[in-house]
Amino acid sequence: METILQVKDLTISFQTLEGKISAVRGVSFDLQKGETLAIVGESGSGKSVSMKAINRLLPLKNTLFEKGTIMYQGKDILSLPEAEMEKIRGKKIAMIFQDPMTSLNPTMPVGKQIAESIKVSEKVSSKVAIDKAIELMKLVGIRNPGESYKCYPHQFSGGMRQRVMIALSLGCEPDILIADEPTTALDVTIQAQILDLIDSLKKKFGTSVIFITHNLGVVAHVADRVAVMYAGRIVEIGTAEEIFYNPQHPYTWGLICSMPSLNNSKDSLYNIPGAPPNLLHMPKGDAFAPRNKYALIRDFEEEPPYFAVSPTHLAATWLLHPNAPQVEPPQEIQRRYVIYKKIREEGQVNA
Repeated sequence: METILQVKDLTISFQTLEGKISAVRGVSFDLQKGETLAIVGESGSGKSVSMKAINRLLPLKNTLFEKGTIMYQGKDILSLPEAEMEKIRGKKIAMIFQDPMTSLNPTMPVGKQIAESIKVSEKVSSKVAIDKAIELMKLVGIRNPGESYKCYPHQFSGGMRQRVMIALSLGCEPDILIADEPTTALDVTIQAQILDLIDSLKKKFGTSVIFITHNLGVVAHVADRVAVMYAGRIVEIGTAEEIFYNPQHPYTWGLICSMPSLNNSKDSLYNIPGAPPNLLHMPKGDAFAPRNKYALIRDFEEEPPYFAVSPTHLAATWLLHPNAPQVEPPQEIQRRYVIYKKIREEGQVNA
């Protein structure tokens, strides 16, 4: 497959009055043309910071790009002049954010916002831009697009506003679409509709998608590959099948076990004990060690490297070292794999 984006050893910190926050620590991944990569992890794990860096949307003040590269079309995005970056941001690499009301202009009709974006980026006439905007609104499932073109954001439901954002982001037919928790505020039925819409449009336009989420039901629904982030680092990455069927990192075990059961509403939800580390004062060794009941002595002394489980599956845990004791993953992993298969086959989002 063709690699369309390559992130290597990305390390980002924020300088604050209290000290330096290590927000992203050596993140590396490839994105293939036409695939969906899900980035999953708890709040504060570095998912959104990593993805905003791809479009250079982080504030220049106090942001330190300490090392790493983001290669797109043979160029390092981090070193491009702003004038050249403007030709990429929103045009070649587009983003859908969690809350469309903070992204849409409340004083301008939604159709005009889509048309203006097309007109500016593609240098076409107003008529061509309007026609394409109406066509896109129809494509994303907005009823009566000719009339809806004139409506303002507050006149749409949350699901319809998110469809407007998708139309807005697809106006320039980008190579890469970054979706940052786009279904969080929506009910389960609308979530499924939005996810199916993004997937169908991905296939239609050949777009690659990076999906940022904390919801493993969403991951099971859309992802070809999954990267699990914790405390600014990818701790496990592999195909969706590998992550759900054969997870190797104890943090991934915890995330999967926290998926609710499909059949038994009396099941108590598993929770990972403790809290993520303070990124101002990173602990020595593996950042997950204080919360990890399977932690080895070495976890508190040295951060683990990546161990290859398969050519497509890597995990950063000392449990994979040849000399490590054999530890069986929780039995709940197998039950949750059944949930994953059901979501995959039936299109459910939340278990």
